[in-house]
Amino acid sequence: MGLSVEVVETTELGDRSYVAHDGAVAVVVDPQRDIDRVEAVLARHGLRCALVVETHIHNDYVTGGHELARRTGAAYLVAAGDDVSFDRDAVSDGDVRTAGSLTVRVVATPGHTDHHLSYVVSRGAESAVFTGGSLLFGGVGRTDLVDPDRTEELARAQFRSARRLAAELGDDVPVYPTHGFGSFCSSGSAAAGATSTIGDERRRNDALVEQDEDAFVTKLVAGLTAYPRYYAHMSALNRQGPGAPDLSPPEPVDPDELRRRIRAGEWVVDLRDRTAYAAEHVGGTISIALGDRFSTYLGWLIPWGSPLTLIGETADQVADAQRQLVRIGVDRLAGAAVGTPSELAKPEEVRTYPTATFADLARARADAGVHIIDVRREDERAAGHIPGSTHIPLHSLLDRLGEVPRGRLWVHCAAGTRAAIAASLLARAGHDVVLVDDDFAANSHRFG
Repeated sequence: MGLSVEVVETTELGDRSYVAHDGAVAVVVDPQRDIDRVEAVLARHGLRCALVVETHIHNDYVTGGHELARRTGAAYLVAAGDDVSFDRDAVSDGDVRTAGSLTVRVVATPGHTDHHLSYVVSRGAESAVFTGGSLLFGGVGRTDLVDPDRTEELARAQFRSARRLAAELGDDVPVYPTHGFGSFCSSGSAAAGATSTIGDERRRNDALVEQDEDAFVTKLVAGLTAYPRYYAHMSALNRQGPGAPDLSPPEPVDPDELRRRIRAGEWVVDLRDRTAYAAEHVGGTISIALGDRFSTYLGWLIPWGSPLTLIGETADQVADAQRQLVRIGVDRLAGAAVGTPSELAKPEEVRTYPTATFADLARARADAGVHIIDVRREDERAAGHIPGSTHIPLHSLLDRLGEVPRGRLWVHCAAGTRAAIAASLLARAGHDVVLVDDDFAANSHRFG
């Protein structure tokens, strides 16, 4: 057997972890918090984990690296330049480690973070590079997370790091980034596909196709958009050496206690599909459907550290949500309720609001008292919007509720996901809402 790489996908955060191995010994790269998925890969292939390596101190999730290394007895490789509160194998550019027949070479690739590392894992003549938030598929990791005032400085470092990797590695070397599959940690022209090589990136990557550093930096900085607020807490948690998550079932919450929490203004989040929520929901709850962006949007919006109660249709749905949440450091729920709105609330406490299409909105625009709320990002708004609409990005909505007009609110985004969350937040605040659950790009012509 040569060098093998198993991919552990975390589609909900747009990230990948990796298990590189020789058939007996493994190197695990950037494991997510719920390490049971990695442990399952190790067990399935009969592998001993010898090294756990971090490309950087992550901003978009809580690492499982510290705990995986503790459980397996593996060496834990973390950049020597990073200030952490745990023992680790502090590595720097040029350091080499071995794991069975595998050789691991450390390459400094600053930009996404100050002390970012890439790892070239080799077995004989066969190599692969694990690039973390440096060289991604088609682009690079964003450079404004360490300090917004240093964005340009780090963008220049990112440009040079990507080009160093391309200069030192052959075209046939596979590239395995951690970010770039929907993560807000990525920037630039993300490319589709499950695999890539250094040769592929030479032909398409922003940092390699563009020869002028100034032009690259200008384009990268101009393309940066808002990122989730919970990122502010991830680095600090990761520097502490996080332990194992608690995935035991949360305390059950009965209807009386659910009512008390809603009246107290606590966050009670309904996991059902947005259409089902609009048709019937417990008044005062918030709609964040369980899906690929559940933890991202919940972590973006909830006041950090606030008690959180979930409502699910089944216990399995709650467990799936809980797994997503521990990855961003929401370790324990205040509780969970399982059932339908009519089972969890009195009839007078059950609410509904209408859904509509952009065609419906186009017909309704002439009516007095109709207000359109656009909750897309600033860059989406700049590319095209409905004249006369009020723009409040979803991530700013809770801070700007005082700017929301009175009257019926038609709430839209690009395709319905963010509008559904916003509509529930506005309804919770006492507004009369209509959820526009439709594709904006396909209907923008209606508002020219």
